[in-house]
Amino acid sequence: MKPTSLSLGLIGFPLDHSLSPRLHAAALKALDLPGDYRLFPAPPAPHGDEAIRDLFEQMRRGEMHGLNVTIPHKQTVIPYLDELTPTALAVGAVNTIVYKAGKLIGENTDCPGFLADLTAQLESAGLRELRDRTGNSALVLGAGGSARAVVFGLLQNGWQVSIAARRPEQAQELMRSLSSRPMLVGEMNMLRSEAAQNIQLIVNTTPLGMQPNVDDSPWPANLPFPKKVFIYDLVYNPPETALLRSARNSGLPAANGLGMLVRQAVLAFRAWTGQEPPWEVMYQAVAAQA
Repeated sequence: MKPTSLSLGLIGFPLDHSLSPRLHAAALKALDLPGDYRLFPAPPAPHGDEAIRDLFEQMRRGEMHGLNVTIPHKQTVIPYLDELTPTALAVGAVNTIVYKAGKLIGENTDCPGFLADLTAQLESAGLRELRDRTGNSALVLGAGGSARAVVFGLLQNGWQVSIAARRPEQAQELMRSLSSRPMLVGEMNMLRSEAAQNIQLIVNTTPLGMQPNVDDSPWPANLPFPKKVFIYDLVYNPPETALLRSARNSGLPAANGLGMLVRQAVLAFRAWTGQEPPWEVMYQAVAAQA
């Protein structure tokens, strides 16, 4: 029996920038489903642990029907869950939680959401050779939960992946857990290496450039970008980050993460409700706000 009113939400910190409530409110309205989508700020462990446990208990009691997870909890929530889907298990990070058959199940819709939007963005930029050809080189900035989804997806689609992170040991652990293939891994200063100048895709998975630190960029100042590269920034608020502005000023094609946000939300909503929300309605609900 379906609940009379769906209670959905997002766990993370900070959440002031989130467009997820607008996305899911639009989906609920379009499908004529009663319910709401709320924000549940939970600071990094250990301070946010109690808030996370309380929300999961609410799910087990049927008071919450679906949760999203964002920075910094995409990995820290895993010990609280009963089961992971194959994608979430392979990625090692969770962004969607479903309560089904008495179990809290962790899903990862970031990975397919990112791949779908990257494909669309490359097509729009006229870069079909990057979309269709395997063996292209990608550089992923960051090594957190979002990076895991991005790296896993790129590897599954035949990309050669390098990782640059502020904490290289975190990047090394990511590499070991996701691939037996050798990957170039190092600190952010590796961006100045000759190898970094021969890549075709840069993906920023760090929060640098996100509200309120809009002037920050993960790319070093005064360092030229590779000559032929597409730049994809998972940050969507502001819609043009310092990284994207620098890329476009250099004449390079670039995209923010708004499309990925919407595509992963469509998949999460489907997992919670079994219904297909309209992509265009959800996108338009946030496009003017991003």
